Amino acid sequence: MKIHSSGRVRLTAVGACVLFLGGCASFTADGGLNDVSRLAQTRTGVTVQLSKEAPTDDERIKIGALLSQPLTPDTAVQIALLNNRYLKVTLAELGVAEADLVQSGRLSNPGVSFSRVSGGGVTEVDRGISFNIASLIALPLRRGIERNRFEQAKLAAALQATMTAGETRRAFFEAVAAQQTADFMEQVNQSAQASAELAGRMKAVGNWSRLDQAREQVYYAETIAQLARARLDVTTTRERLVQLLGLDDNQLAFSLPARLPDLPKAPREVSGAEAQAFSQRLDVQVAQRDAQATADALGLTRTTGFINVFDAGYADKSTTGSPRERGYAVSLELPIFDWGAARTARAEASYMEAVHRTAAAAIRARSEVRQAYATYRTDYDLAVHYRDEVVPLRRSISDEMLLRYNGMLASTFELLADARDQMVSVNAAINAQRDFWLADTTLQAVISGGPAPTQMSTSQ
Repeated sequence: MKIHSSGRVRLTAVGACVLFLGGCASFTADGGLNDVSRLAQTRTGVTVQLSKEAPTDDERIKIGALLSQPLTPDTAVQIALLNNRYLKVTLAELGVAEADLVQSGRLSNPGVSFSRVSGGGVTEVDRGISFNIASLIALPLRRGIERNRFEQAKLAAALQATMTAGETRRAFFEAVAAQQTADFMEQVNQSAQASAELAGRMKAVGNWSRLDQAREQVYYAETIAQLARARLDVTTTRERLVQLLGLDDNQLAFSLPARLPDLPKAPREVSGAEAQAFSQRLDVQVAQRDAQATADALGLTRTTGFINVFDAGYADKSTTGSPRERGYAVSLELPIFDWGAARTARAEASYMEAVHRTAAAAIRARSEVRQAYATYRTDYDLAVHYRDEVVPLRRSISDEMLLRYNGMLASTFELLADARDQMVSVNAAINAQRDFWLADTTLQAVISGGPAPTQMSTSQ
């Protein structure tokens, strides 16, 4: 049987329309990673091209070069953004969102039907091709929803990158502080050991009482326990940093600075931080995108809630001994049992959930900025106080005590007691300086990045 020229024209037009609409949706060259890298760079201050793949040879060479020098907060963040596998999991999820976006721009496959019935010397052949018109009508709405979801996935990936950078900075400062404390406790332990040995000799010649000797012995025993805890803290904090950097067993010999960075000359003054957090924080933007996508989905549900199955197509019929017949076929779902009210109610409830979630994110963002800045200023003032007041006074007392001891105006026991007091002050000064840098990292994160870490400070 032949198809008339008018039928060919109609079929050609339909085929061309299908190919055009199906070809409109395609994958991007970078999978959205360029936008994610730009958002992360703005908030971390570190320039890195993010990738969901394993590090390339050039990136591994770069990581090796960075590890060959003592790490800094910025170089640690660079390595983490290149090498952290948990971050790559989030980046890989971008592919799912982009695939959904591409899929939303493509029509449902057409349906083809064919039947052949013979009997009594007569053969009847029916041919047909049908398209889901309902999906074609809803295509722009679906594509808009998935485009919004894709942008939301980019923001979520940038948020994860920013949080990874913040966690890496915190782990860096904690590891350096732990090593600095352990080095100091090593010196204290050696001094306590010498004091205990001196106390034993003085007790043996009758110059010290058993009580004074016991005091020095127990102090030495306590420093052994404190040194063991300090060494364990070094291992724990270093391994936390190793995890964030994504290092393998062959990359563990990296070195850290001997001490924490010096305090800035003056604390930063933050103006309009709450408004800045509302406009720049990625978690707030993710919530806003989610609310918008849910609103678009609500509109789609209302559009297709009454009728969501509507097929139309071309029909062709030929019968032996009769002229060929052509026409169209329509298939429509009748809303007898399901009028779509439940789907619409569910979509409306999801929208209100998204709206409240966005409002909660905005309230939390403003509150976290106020809390983070209060912690930052307090920790800065405390660190400066220990640096400029407590430690110099302790050093002055020790110098005076040593002069008095040399002049036989102070006993050995008094000199050793002063050394113990100085140890407490120095440890407190190290902790205060560490807490300031942790608070500084948290403040930067909550203004433009995302939510504050659960534990604002690791001070004991």
